[in-house]
Order: sequence, then C-alpha cells, then structure tokens
Amino acid sequence: MNDYSLSFIKTQVLILLGDSYLSRVKPFNKHLQKYEKWFIINAYAYFSELFAVKSLLTKKALSIEIGVGSGRFSTPFGIKLGIDPSRKMRALSKRRNISVIDSIGESLPLRTSIFDIVLMVTTICFIDDIAMAFKEVHRILKPHGCFIIGFIDRNSQIGKSYEENKESNVFYRFADFYTVDEVLSHLRKADFRQFSFRQTIFHPLSEIKQIEKVKNGYGEGSFVVISARI
Repeated sequence: MNDYSLSFIKTQVLILLGDSYLSRVKPFNKHLQKYEKWFIINAYAYFSELFAVKSLLTKKALSIEIGVGSGRFSTPFGIKLGIDPSRKMRALSKRRNISVIDSIGESLPLRTSIFDIVLMVTTICFIDDIAMAFKEVHRILKPHGCFIIGFIDRNSQIGKSYEENKESNVFYRFADFYTVDEVLSHLRKADFRQFSFRQTIFHPLSEIKQIEKVKNGYGEGSFVVISARI
C-alpha cells in the first residue's frame, strides 16, 4: 500500500469519526507541559503502573505502542516504534528516541501480521471507535501475538472520580472510560483470547507515598492491565 492510499484511508476514517477526534487530540497539543507534570507529581503511581505493565510484557522481537504519547511507557520498556495523532506528543517521543507515526488506532498504516506485541496504555478512553481499533490491533499482530492494555477501570475508586469530574479536566472532558468487563467484551468480539490480568493503584492518588504492589486479577486496583492473545 503506497503513501497516497494510506493517507486516503486515514482521511476517510477521520471523516467518519467527525469532530470527536479533534476534540480528543487538541488538549494533548495544547497542554503538553501539564501532561508531563502529572508523571512528576504522581511519580509513585506512574512507577506502579510501569511495574504492572512490565509483569505481563514478555520479551519479543518487534513491539509497538498505540497512543504512545510522550513515550512515558515505551521508553522504559525499550519500545522504539509508536503511533500518535498529537503533533506535540510525537515531537517529545522522538526526542526520547522513538519513531512515531502520525495516525490513530482505528486506522493503522501498517502491514498485517508483523508485530509480536502491541501495547496500549491509558489510551482506550481517548479512542472514538474501540471496536475498530481492536480489530486493527488484531490485524497487525503475528499469530499468537500479544495485545497488552493498561487502563483505569471505570468501576474503581479513581475511575469513578475521573468520571464524576470529567468536565473540569482538560484531558478527560471528552474521554470514555470502560469497565474491565466492557473491555473484555470488545476483545472477545475482535477474536482475542487467553486473558491475563494485573492490577495496582489501591489508594487515591494524593495518598500514594510509595510504589503500590501489583496483584493478579482485577476488581480492587484502579489501574488494570490485560494481556490478550490471538
């Protein structure tokens, strides 16, 4: 597929998604420093999330992060390729030695069956069409490839707080939060299987003074990681 074809497909997907896509991307271009500051203020929560993801991240040859943002998760794991629609986020990721493609999860300009691992952390709440995005992830994974998703459970303490205060948050105003069961339903519909779970963040962010433990399963921690295979 040539560059013109990829550009055309992306344009058609953006037309389909409409204004919602632009509303979700704009805050990440406008408030980059505020986004980065979160990881400093909430360093222990950030490290807890890293350890939860790492516990399910197997060492494979070729990996990519969808919604790579500023590279806060790809960099520690040595992932050198990402997808992100935010111009300023891409620029910061590139300074962290990550090659970033300008695209969205619903339309990945990538060949079929080429990746061992696809990572997606705190990204699904900003995706307009989660079903389409999961099908795209399935398409680019090799047979027996692994899809790792980290997200805030809407049923959790922090998830409920984020949901209740969406209007006052520049990033979450247009976000759609999901429960674990909803994410699992979408994964099954996209033909994923063999699920594994990790959870962390068991206290309000303001009360976290050390790295939180990582536990199997879900239902207690606000941050949940799911590993799914094809």
